[in-house]
Amino acid sequence: MSHAADFPTQHGAQFSVGHLGPFAELLNYRFSVPALNGREVPGKVFVKDALQLTGVEMSYNCFPPGFSMPFLHAHRDNEEVYLFLSGQGEFMVDGEAFAVSEGSVVRVAPGGSRAYRNTGEAPMYFIVLQVKHGSEPASGIADGVPMGKPEWPAG
Repeated sequence: MSHAADFPTQHGAQFSVGHLGPFAELLNYRFSVPALNGREVPGKVFVKDALQLTGVEMSYNCFPPGFSMPFLHAHRDNEEVYLFLSGQGEFMVDGEAFAVSEGSVVRVAPGGSRAYRNTGEAPMYFIVLQVKHGSEPASGIADGVPMGKPEWPAG
């Protein structure tokens, strides 16, 4: 069993890159839930510290068939965005449930009580991004600066 700090990373002056391995191996990772006295949850890897992220928390997740979030939870200051990569399931916010599957994107505001589960017969893979509510400028695209045409190293 592995924890988030156990995956290989590389850092440069302006980048960090990590290699978690194939999605099929996500169930080998465990996350200890502080609010549940360290109970370990399989298939969850937080990458913020390993990648030295400063503006977003991010986790890769795998729920096997029949697995569900073991508790409702909300956040004080952060909104979450869930990006569903494969599988199918059900998501619930403040008692309202709806289907999710490959390609679904769900945003939950702080204070929204949420839980989710895999209702399919295959693993459900998804990524969760967590950011401080209201911290993003009106347009992240406007922050981009063109730097010229890339010249790839020979290799």
